[in-house]
Amino acid sequence: MTDRKAQIAANLARVEDRITAACGAAGRERAEVTLIVVTKTYAASDVRILSELGVRHVAENRDQDAAPKAAACSDLPLMWHFVGQLQTNKVRSVAGYAQFVQSVDRARLVTALSREAVRAEREIACLIQVALDAGESGRGERGGVGPDGIGELADLLAGAEGLRLGGLMTVAPLTGPYAGRQQVAFERLMDLSTALRADHPAANMVSAGMSADLEQAVAAGATHVRVGTAVLGVRPGLG
Repeated sequence: MTDRKAQIAANLARVEDRITAACGAAGRERAEVTLIVVTKTYAASDVRILSELGVRHVAENRDQDAAPKAAACSDLPLMWHFVGQLQTNKVRSVAGYAQFVQSVDRARLVTALSREAVRAEREIACLIQVALDAGESGRGERGGVGPDGIGELADLLAGAEGLRLGGLMTVAPLTGPYAGRQQVAFERLMDLSTALRADHPAANMVSAGMSADLEQAVAAGATHVRVGTAVLGVRPGLG
């Protein structure tokens, strides 16, 4: 085992232990939570190591980094999640490799994703990014739609060819009433998910929590956590 593989394996084991403990504390089964490893800024060789260690879900937030990496790892049994703010001019590329787009936050993006999914003859699961720093309406500082915008987007996604409404995603906000209150923020997302599932029962994905707050996300009921640094280490160039 190479030094890098040993490092990633040890980190991955620690994260698995954290998720398992958080599930136990919340009275949940470990199988209820899917780990997505965020591989942004890391090399395709790290993605290959993750696959060898049993990771099946990986995430990227920039198409210019993700597209070549996905191509280099196309032989691996991976599910690719796009989690960054997505511009419509990048949709054709993203639709070529991503099975999940977790950052849907406007009608124009739904239209573009549907068109490109149909063109590529693929189905893409879409999560609505909820901005809890946007009040009930408007957009968040890091993308996302306010809670009042969920219903309209959900209906658009549910009727869009080539797309599947997967559920909701959020990032713990840095400003507003939920700043520094990750568990409360994630509990709010769960309430919104419950309301969404009343009209769209299959939209049961709830993506929340990262390296620093995955326990709070699991406690709130998240089905997916997005972890980068805790598995792969401090990102290159970030100190």
